[in-house]
Amino acid sequence: MTEPLVSVVIPTFQSAAFVERTLNSVLAQTYSRFEVVVADHGSTDGTWEQLQSYAGDPIVRTLRTEPGGGAERNWNRVTDEATGTYLKLVCADDLIYPTCLVEQVRVMEDHPDVALVAAKRDLVDPSGGVLIRGRGLGGLAGKASGHTAIRSAVRAGTNIFGEPACVLLRTEMVQKVGGWSAEQPYLIDEDLYLRVLGHGDFFAIPKTLAAFRVSNTQWSVDLARKQASQAAAFHRRVRAAQPDAVSAADVRIGSMRAAGMAWARRAAYLVWRRRMRHVSP
Repeated sequence: MTEPLVSVVIPTFQSAAFVERTLNSVLAQTYSRFEVVVADHGSTDGTWEQLQSYAGDPIVRTLRTEPGGGAERNWNRVTDEATGTYLKLVCADDLIYPTCLVEQVRVMEDHPDVALVAAKRDLVDPSGGVLIRGRGLGGLAGKASGHTAIRSAVRAGTNIFGEPACVLLRTEMVQKVGGWSAEQPYLIDEDLYLRVLGHGDFFAIPKTLAAFRVSNTQWSVDLARKQASQAAAFHRRVRAAQPDAVSAADVRIGSMRAAGMAWARRAAYLVWRRRMRHVSP
């Protein structure tokens, strides 16, 4: 088999309701030079048993991660197993559309100074019905410097790059910055993106290539408060690490916007709540 150029890594935990749909979306790619590495983090709902149906697929490896350490442990475990030049982490309830890899790899191959490429995504309910189409990128399109992308993200007060399924990274860059960190757990993905963008450029594909599945646990008041608080702390930390890219004004504006969006998300999830109750087989 040709050596994989891309590693699609999937951390799973209690993912039995969705993991097969996620894996099938990855295996349906029009691109062929990729491997799939799945690490299950002590699930008790039958996730591991479902993964065994893929054991005969030569591009799929299934692993087990010892319990403990939260998402950070399993995201790093599955990432450490990647052998490809490029890395895409796909959460076990999200989807990538058929041309996602081929389009993102093309950007990376054409632009060796790009460290991270992202595309828009749909927000979908548990049954896969689309709630909102084509979200993300914060108005960016095409190539931008890492500093421009970092400032845009902080000032927007939200993760303009999207969840990991929307993003393709250079594996060596992920290793260089030390992998995933859950210092602010609700921003574990954006935290890595901004550290990577300190070492390379960004490329935005203004096309929808992935889907993020909205959870039925995302409407609590406590969650909105935690998201806003963690965003403010995160913006201050980015400013300390990247003072040439982010100003004090960017931090103030971004943190105010993050607070407003946390409550706006809660309001949206309350509207969608009834759709969260049903999962089609």
